[in-house]
Amino acid sequence: MTTSLGAKMKRHRQEKGYSLDKLAELTDSSKSYIWELENRDARKPSGEKLTRIAQALEVTTDYLLDESAEPGDEVLKEAFFRKFSKLAPDDQVKINQMIDAWGKKD
Repeated sequence: MTTSLGAKMKRHRQEKGYSLDKLAELTDSSKSYIWELENRDARKPSGEKLTRIAQALEVTTDYLLDESAEPGDEVLKEAFFRKFSKLAPDDQVKINQMIDAWGKKD
């Protein structure tokens, strides 16, 4: 099944509970630009804009561009790691400690 960039954007935006205005704000775009991306296949965002959209929706740019891709485990892990990498070093240590603690439950 093929899924266009616009359809993926709309689905993930709605799953996150974001309005067009909210996604526009998060990506430094206009509401009308986001609407056009979702509803008109002729629009192609720049690499910078696509990256901002992917980050806001917590997916990868590769996933958004690949019409055959669905958000599998690898896409979600890559999006998580990107968010983790942006955390302050102290917060990364805390997250690692939590993961270690959960791993010792067995």
